[in-house]
Amino acid sequence: MTVIEKVDLKQLYEIDDYLWIEETVKLLKEKKFNELDLDNLIEELEDLGSEKKHKVKSLLEQIIRHLLLLQYWEEERERNYRHWRSEVTSFRSQINKRITKNFYNYLQNNLEEIYTDAYDYVVDKSGINIFPSECPYNLDQLLDKTWFPEI
Repeated sequence: MTVIEKVDLKQLYEIDDYLWIEETVKLLKEKKFNELDLDNLIEELEDLGSEKKHKVKSLLEQIIRHLLLLQYWEEERERNYRHWRSEVTSFRSQINKRITKNFYNYLQNNLEEIYTDAYDYVVDKSGINIFPSECPYNLDQLLDKTWFPEI
């Protein structure tokens, strides 16, 4: 591929964003910074950061949901115990592969909001309201692959 000028990169972004990424990476590796499409590069990096934050937030919410169901929904525990527990294990594995100090702080600062979303889900799913109104778990427990609440 021939070198694409900055104006062409902006057009390429609208036509084929994957090809735009390939060309942008090539320019970065070649240190041709003056040829970059900075506006779209900044937007893509911001989106990437937002996606990563959303992913760890979503995984933590899933962990909380399944721990709540496991610990509090006694009527369904015998039938769903293994499923809920294995889901927690899977989500913990995924989140721990992504966690950084920055994401840890983000999750810590947003734990109550994440808990509220998980709480709303389990109340709706179970049709009963037996779950604590405030998060009964701390972040370290939620991320610890070996920790489960006593049942």
